[in-house]
Amino acid sequence: MTTRTIFIVDDNNEFRQSAQWWLASAGYDVIDFADPAAALDALQQQPPREPACLLLDVRMPGMSGLDLHDRLHQRGVRLPTIYMTGHGDVPLAVQAMQKGAISFLEKPFAHDALEQALDQAFAAAAELREEEAALAWRRRMHALTPREREVLDWVVEDKPNKGIAELMGISIKTVELHRKRVMDKLQAQSVTHLIKMVLGGRVV
Repeated sequence: MTTRTIFIVDDNNEFRQSAQWWLASAGYDVIDFADPAAALDALQQQPPREPACLLLDVRMPGMSGLDLHDRLHQRGVRLPTIYMTGHGDVPLAVQAMQKGAISFLEKPFAHDALEQALDQAFAAAAELREEEAALAWRRRMHALTPREREVLDWVVEDKPNKGIAELMGISIKTVELHRKRVMDKLQAQSVTHLIKMVLGGRVV
């Protein structure tokens, strides 16, 4: 089963401990931060590879949740975000939703409200991962030369190097060179892996 990670950023120690215990018992991996600056550094240095979301307090000393959200985006770290607040604040809720928040929960919130928000967040995380995989694939494909793209097409059609050489009017060694560059640029571990990515239009 795929690991699902929740990053909690909240300066309230009691809340973090309680939330971590409950979420861990529900099967999530939980990483918590009291300091939003520490969270920013950690997430920037090692963005999560598994599905993840951010449970983010709005009001914190030094850096607000809204500011942290902005800085993560500026550094290319995109995580579905659930905002939390201990104060009913409509303007803050509006700002949070404008930044793409999944939900805005007012403390203390019921477990079922958090569960619903987490379901939405991880559904959004799955969509985000698909978008990023497709974008990464387009970037890799863009790095290929026209000749390399042509070789790629013949490889996908399961043509042997000798047949590709004859079809393109080039030597077998040149085909082998293009083929190696294709595999390197597309970061394919094998021909099977290469074909899987080509057919899916995404990095896998």
